[in-house]
Amino acid sequence: MWTASLALNTLVGLGKTQDWEVHNIEHQLGAYTDCAHGIGLAAISVPYHKHIYKYGLDKFVRFAKNIWNTDETYKTKEEVALECIEALAKFIKESHMVTHISELGASEDMLEAIANSCFEAGGYKKVTHKEILEILKKVFK
Repeated sequence: MWTASLALNTLVGLGKTQDWEVHNIEHQLGAYTDCAHGIGLAAISVPYHKHIYKYGLDKFVRFAKNIWNTDETYKTKEEVALECIEALAKFIKESHMVTHISELGASEDMLEAIANSCFEAGGYKKVTHKEILEILKKVFK
């Protein structure tokens, strides 16, 4: 409980650039579909990360090294970051998690409303409602 409290109270992130926009998008997805937060994140994280990784490149490289043990030898930071995102995608698929929001009850006519209801919090890159809609379309089906 203590670890969860520290993770969610933003104290450990003070003074650091953070990106929580994927969570904000999922909260709105959950509001429209009543899906669980974690499974909604599984469905939208990969395309979201592919959309913004260049703006938080060093964080994705660190994620690749610390979580996936990605070998950086002879690779650019961008290659390492993309390898990280692909490792996450593979993990999601191997874990039999949902990868399309239509499986969560989202319909095509909901997508624009979901995107427009998102709070544009920003992070590594401030995404617009239009960009959020593009991301949702990528994971629709």
